[in-house]
Amino acid sequence: MINEIATFFSHSWFAIIGGLATLSMIVCGLYTVFLLFKGVIPVWYRIGIGLSKRKVAIFADKEYSNLDSLIKDSKIFNETIKIHKNDIKKAETETIFLVHWGEYKSKIDKIIEIKKTSTALIVYSPQGADKIDQASLKKIDNEPNSVIVNFRGRLLNDIFTSVITTSYDKK
Repeated sequence: MINEIATFFSHSWFAIIGGLATLSMIVCGLYTVFLLFKGVIPVWYRIGIGLSKRKVAIFADKEYSNLDSLIKDSKIFNETIKIHKNDIKKAETETIFLVHWGEYKSKIDKIIEIKKTSTALIVYSPQGADKIDQASLKKIDNEPNSVIVNFRGRLLNDIFTSVITTSYDKK
């Protein structure tokens, strides 16, 4: 009985089918590796560069320490820069702008003016604070890579997403 089974499976067409199956598995494996390098690796690279070299420019005065500790306690970013109302141009070279709406609503036009297309603009407007007026909403909405956030937990997610979706230029 065992000899008959062994004889049956020793036919040459089993060797051909086995060889074709092995070849197709190798091709599928190589294609998977290709897709991994084409799709996932560049994203990982951008995240790594973004997290290691980018600084978040925080436009806030009274709330700066809270926002700074939120970002640094997450251990996602190592460095932030405090931008004062009278020194907004200092943020021109940074790639992520975090604006506290309540404190900097009067300066939003100036902030948008210095923002580059590749710069992420994240406007933090906490619940219970001043609402963003329609004209300002339209200005912010017209900017590429802009986000309005109302919750602190969501803020970190939007900063992280902005790192992925915006480019990092070497200085």
